[in-house]
Formats: sequence, structure tokens, C-alpha cells
Amino acid sequence: MQDTSKQYDAVIAKCRALFVNKMSDYGSAWRILRLPSLTDQIFIKAQRIRSLQQNSVRKVDEGEVSEFIGIINYCLMALIQLERGVVEQPDLDTEEAKELYDEKIGLTKQLMLDKNHDYGEAWRDMRVSSLTDLIIQKLLRVKQIEDNAGKTIVSEGIDANYQDMINYAVFAMIHLGESKS
Repeated sequence: MQDTSKQYDAVIAKCRALFVNKMSDYGSAWRILRLPSLTDQIFIKAQRIRSLQQNSVRKVDEGEVSEFIGIINYCLMALIQLERGVVEQPDLDTEEAKELYDEKIGLTKQLMLDKNHDYGEAWRDMRVSSLTDLIIQKLLRVKQIEDNAGKTIVSEGIDANYQDMINYAVFAMIHLGESKS
């Protein structure tokens, strides 16, 4: 389990670095996005990954890794939006955004560690394509919850689905990193 924790941190370090660099370029313009807009951005990324996995021809020179990074960062933005709400104008500086990012990823990593303990790292025997499908399934669930105005009867909420998508995307990136070694 210790290797998983280190691998997880290495993946998140890449994602966080890109998030911070984009904050430097664009500020917190993402703070104006409503949750369905963020969900749709994640959906676009997941659909592109699925297309890349199914099609042998690529017309844009970007692979799955950059899309998984996008999924992770958009999910973290969504978790921040869930807590903070949507604003009309960007309202976070880079330091505040980094603190919120770190807080949300800390909670999400702990969830991963807890589930990993209970499931015995079953994800290690999964294919990247299966992790992609699970992300898409979670997205469809989130869209349904959003269409139901956030109400669920017996299911976990939107936040848990975003956290699961982050963790599936991290697992996929670990797999992709291991296949290059």
C-alpha cells in the first residue's frame, strides 16, 4: 500500500503543477462555472479518452495522460465549487486555490486509502479502459443527480462521485506510467 501512496502523490504533483500554472495564466476564472458545466468538461475528457482507446488513428497529438490530468483537476474544481458555491467574478488568488486543492485532494486520497484497504488494491488488476468506463458511469450518475436538483434517495452524493472519478483517473495514470517503464 505504501507504493500506492507514493505513486498517488507523484500523479497528483503533476496535476497540481498544471493547476497552479493555469492559475498563473488565467486566475480563478473557473470559479464562475456551474457544476453541470464542470461535469460536462469532465465528460468531454472521458469521452476523448474512450475514443483514443477505441480508435487507432489520432488526429490531435495529445494522449490519455493529459485528459486524465484534466479529469482530476476539473473534479477538484467541482469539489471546491460544491463547498464554496459559484461566483460571478473570479475570487481566489493562487495561494487560496492551492490550499483548497490540497484540502480536497487530501480528503480524496484518504478515501482511496480506506477503500484500497477494504478492496485489497483490486484496481491493480483492472484495465485502463475499465477505469475509463467507470469514470463515464460516475459522470452519468452525476448528471442524473444534477437533473434531480441534487437529490438522491439511497445513493451517495455528487461529491463522492467526483472523488471516485479522481481516484480512478489516478489509478489509470499509475497504470499508464507503469506500462511505459
